[in-house]
Amino acid sequence: MSLKLYGKDPLQLFEDVFNDKVSPFFSSMMAPSFKVDISEDENAIYIEADMPGVKKEDVKVSMDGDVLCISAERTQNEEEKKKGYHRIERSWGSLSRTFTVGDNVDAEQIDAAYDNGVLKIKLPKMEPKPKTGKEIPVK
Repeated sequence: MSLKLYGKDPLQLFEDVFNDKVSPFFSSMMAPSFKVDISEDENAIYIEADMPGVKKEDVKVSMDGDVLCISAERTQNEEEKKKGYHRIERSWGSLSRTFTVGDNVDAEQIDAAYDNGVLKIKLPKMEPKPKTGKEIPVK
């Protein structure tokens, strides 16, 4: 029997508070981010990130150990003082996401391409390197 509270799983309530479909107020307080699709086959892991309004030269992709980091900077155009703005929803600033991809990714062969606001990253797989053990003498 699953526990339900008002027709919802109580473990999902915290997620719902920060979900922009449920509570745009709380989700707007969190750091700006971007949406990604992640897929995989026997040869590689594929990441597609939507980054509208970001220039190619403002996108950075890096790999440190088994962590892939995607970051970008979105700048705001100078606001025209003559216009009477009623609402400004478009965000600007630093965007960043990190992903732990595991130790079977060939970091030397990662390919990233950016076109029309979509970043596509291919992380080729390789056999994980065996971890060598070492006996530590007890003193």
